[in-house]
Amino acid sequence: MSYDNLVLKIEGAVATITLNRPKAANAINLALAKDLAYAAMECDESSDVRAIVLRSDGRFFSAGGDLGSFGEAGDKAPLLLKEITTYLHAAVSRLARTDAPVITAINGAAAGAGFSLACAGDLAIAGESASFTMAYTGIGLTPDGSSTYYLPRLIGTRRTLELMLTNRKLSAQEALDWGIVNKVVADADLDAEAQKLATRLAAGPTLAFGRTKQLIAADRDLEAQMEFETRAIADSARTEDGAGGIRSFLAKEKPSFGGK
Repeated sequence: MSYDNLVLKIEGAVATITLNRPKAANAINLALAKDLAYAAMECDESSDVRAIVLRSDGRFFSAGGDLGSFGEAGDKAPLLLKEITTYLHAAVSRLARTDAPVITAINGAAAGAGFSLACAGDLAIAGESASFTMAYTGIGLTPDGSSTYYLPRLIGTRRTLELMLTNRKLSAQEALDWGIVNKVVADADLDAEAQKLATRLAAGPTLAFGRTKQLIAADRDLEAQMEFETRAIADSARTEDGAGGIRSFLAKEKPSFGGK
């Protein structure tokens, strides 16, 4: 499938989704939201894809929603926002549900829905010049793109409300200190670091990664969660990777995983 607002490249077992509206600060309009939803589905459907990197071209990771298109919509702006979030949220949901680990590589500013996308990765690496701000309430809007789900889980309710009510800007180092990103690297090293991590994860037990993602995302009581842990580990032991991993451990050999 071809895309007008992003680039999807699959090399080996790693898929790289690049937001590609640099002249518009990679702001999310309806067309980009649609492209992102379909790219996420394409990655999820490909048995070859075992890790995904979400990045962007230009000086901005994403400035968030495309306010210009909101303004042009006039009285139809609420309808447009429902359309955009339908596709944007479908993309986030698909990336969350796919077995492949998702790495967000954040360069420059991540604002509004851009901040939300940065939080939606399983792991996040930021360039040292990256910055993060919610921005929504500054223009009288409310957050979307999954941030009200992910941010409280990453940093707690009080810090989330501080970001969403005051719209303060976090530096890359502050985002690391708060637990929003896993690592900060030199801007020039960002893509290489993200690809290095993706390549490492793509060689891992993909089905076990997927089950682990679902276990972490769940909101259950203790006993229910442990029951799902029991089912997940038993199901993992039935896979080729699980059975082979046990054999390799007993034979004191390094396991080789095929994602099956």
